[in-house]
Amino acid sequence: MAHDDEPVQLIDPETDPLATYVLEPDDVRTLLARVVTSPGHETRTTYAPFTGGPIAAVPLSTPDDVARAVRSARRAQHTWAALPLRRRAAVLLRLHDLVLAHQSDVLDLIQLENGKSRASAYEEVVDVAIVARHYAVRARSYLAPRRSGGILPGLTGTRVLRHPLGVVGVVAPWNFPLTLALSDVLPALVAGNAVVLRPDPQTALTALWAAEQLEAAGLPPGVLQVVVGDGPTVGAAVVEHVDQVSFTGSTATGRVVAQRAAERLIPATLELGGKNPMYVADDVDVETAAEGAVRACFASTGQLCVSIERLYVHEAVAEEFLAAFVRRTRALSLGAGLDYVADVGSLTSAAQLATVVEHVEDALTHGARVLAGGVHRTDLGPFFYEPTILDGVTEDARVHREETFGPVVSVYRVASDDEAVAAMNDSDLGLNASVWTRSTRRGAALAARVRAGTVNVNEGYAAAWTSMGAPQGGRGQSGTGHRHGPEGLWATTATQTVAVQRGVHGLAGVPGIGLRRVYELDAEQWTSMLTGALRVMKALRRP
Repeated sequence: MAHDDEPVQLIDPETDPLATYVLEPDDVRTLLARVVTSPGHETRTTYAPFTGGPIAAVPLSTPDDVARAVRSARRAQHTWAALPLRRRAAVLLRLHDLVLAHQSDVLDLIQLENGKSRASAYEEVVDVAIVARHYAVRARSYLAPRRSGGILPGLTGTRVLRHPLGVVGVVAPWNFPLTLALSDVLPALVAGNAVVLRPDPQTALTALWAAEQLEAAGLPPGVLQVVVGDGPTVGAAVVEHVDQVSFTGSTATGRVVAQRAAERLIPATLELGGKNPMYVADDVDVETAAEGAVRACFASTGQLCVSIERLYVHEAVAEEFLAAFVRRTRALSLGAGLDYVADVGSLTSAAQLATVVEHVEDALTHGARVLAGGVHRTDLGPFFYEPTILDGVTEDARVHREETFGPVVSVYRVASDDEAVAAMNDSDLGLNASVWTRSTRRGAALAARVRAGTVNVNEGYAAAWTSMGAPQGGRGQSGTGHRHGPEGLWATTATQTVAVQRGVHGLAGVPGIGLRRVYELDAEQWTSMLTGALRVMKALRRP
């Protein structure tokens, strides 16, 4: 564990513009002490994207620490799973209230570590509250034994049960530090599992705050363990020891996780990359669609797995729509500050900024032009980049197919719905998509033709994301499995079928008159009888 005498670096409230940051050094030490580490552990200093100033020296776990965390979680899991479901659900309901009551603290943390605007950070608070409430209320029905018909009606009784797998590993990224720390943790917990969570070191404080709130809500100590370190070492160690893994990250890393999970024969849920498209049909109200496109493309500074990076506009409304879209994009305010003043915040790291700059410059080299943005705003902070609209992007430009994961969108004109759908489906990735039209019937029909795990009609991403009863996942190279809905909970459970055969020892309470008589028939007799029974079952349309 972290030691009390270790130095804690914090943004200086006397000199830094983030002077309203609420956590004191002692609070940070308390959070960091939750990381499972060994004596003499290494640390990594994290830096605030807004300013480049240091936040904290985060203790790093080792692969041996991960193994120890899993062992501890496994011991705690047995007691946790033995609790009545209503008591496990009550923890989630209390977490719901705590997150809403203390949202100011976690909004500060999210902004401090990630750099997004406060309004975008608030989306994470809402998300976690909805996830907690949904699984607290629905877990009983999701986990309820399911009856199934047997081969002999009335005599064969079958039930399908779901048991917790044991210890679930959650490897979470930095872009949604609260949401992606808890979206997979909460269903795993309510199902009776223990969890080992590996947040990205850059956003460890947010994840540790979430762990603190869960214990305040009544989660017994040890059921949730937090380890911190990079993906190739600590993340890989999590996959090596747990009974199920939920990973959110790049497609390239997802393949590595999937391969190792397959070698260990453990289930894996993978949400991977996206190059998400949006279609603006010829019947839209252009101002409404333009406002929706701004949110869909630039929320969370574009560092959102389901944000829009490809925008297909029907040629009949293209000029009018683009004029409104460009105007609204140029009007967005950028800025640092733990308040709701700025519309768009900072990118999180130098690496993300480099990708954004490379994609834009490469597109311009191949003939594209900038309609809005395209400027690295060093006057605001080290990683600020203006929301950018590119027109005339050619197929040989990297931004045409590669995920940018930043505030950049490419616009293309299409002549028909069919051309739009073909273009939207022209990708190996299929995470999220959006269709805008006045006709919801038309929109739903178009959505069904798009090859993506979720498609929103007249919304960019939030409608599907916040529909907690429905699964959220990708197709193609965007991943396997789902979060949300019953599928998100079932992924952390083992399915068991229990079939009970009645009548073996006697029927109607009369010993000697039962299925034993059938078993004593010779093969020709019982196969003839079974053949007749199958024909009767079909005639009665029994499943």
